[in-house]
Amino acid sequence: MKEISVCIVDDNRDLRNALEEIISMSEGFNCIATIGTPQEAIAQIPILNPDVVLMDINLGSEETGIDCVRILKPKVPATNFMMCTVYEENEKIFQALTAGASGYILKKTAPARMLDAIRELYNGGAPMSSQIARKVVAAFQNKPVPIGDSDDLNTLSHREKEILEQLSRGLMYKEIAAELFISPETVRKHVYHIYEKLHVTNRVEAVNKFFGR
Repeated sequence: MKEISVCIVDDNRDLRNALEEIISMSEGFNCIATIGTPQEAIAQIPILNPDVVLMDINLGSEETGIDCVRILKPKVPATNFMMCTVYEENEKIFQALTAGASGYILKKTAPARMLDAIRELYNGGAPMSSQIARKVVAAFQNKPVPIGDSDDLNTLSHREKEILEQLSRGLMYKEIAAELFISPETVRKHVYHIYEKLHVTNRVEAVNKFFGR
C-alpha cells in the first residue's frame, strides 16, 4: 500500500515537530518535510510534490497560508491542501476553500481524527472539522432543496441520496459508514458514483448541488 506523503507548513516549531511525530509514527504516512515560512513553502512544495499539505493560516508574515495555497495549487494540482488552523471565522474558511484548499480542520483535532482526515483527503474527500462543516452549511442560509429537485440529483439512488445528505453535514467516510451500517470502502464507492452523476470532483461541489447552488 502506497504511503501518503505529507508536508507540514506552520510557523510554530513545536507544533510542526508534534505533527511530524504523529504522522511519521503512523503506518501508511510519510512526513517528507516541515516548513516554517510561506516563502520556503512556495519554493519547496512544487519540488517535493507531496500528496497532502497541512497548511497553517497565520504564518507570522504578510503572506498567509491562504496566499500560499492560491499560489501553489495551480503549480501542483494533484497535491491536496488542508488548512490546519485555530481560525473558525466564516471569511477565512471560504477564502481558503476558494483559494484551492479541499479540507479545513482545527488544530485541536485529535491525532487519530487528523490522520483519518489526511487519508480521506488523499482518497478524494473534503474533510472538515464538524464545527467548520456546520458553518459552511449555515452560510448557505437557504434551506436545502428537497433531494430530487435537480435533474442530476434525480439520477442518485436512495442510498446515494442518504450519503450525500451525510456529506452535507460534514461527516467523514468512517462516520457515515457507522451511521448506515456499511463499510467505509462501500461509502467511498458510493461517493465516487455521486461525484460522477453530479458531474463534480469534490465534496464542496457536491454539497453545493445538494443546496441548489
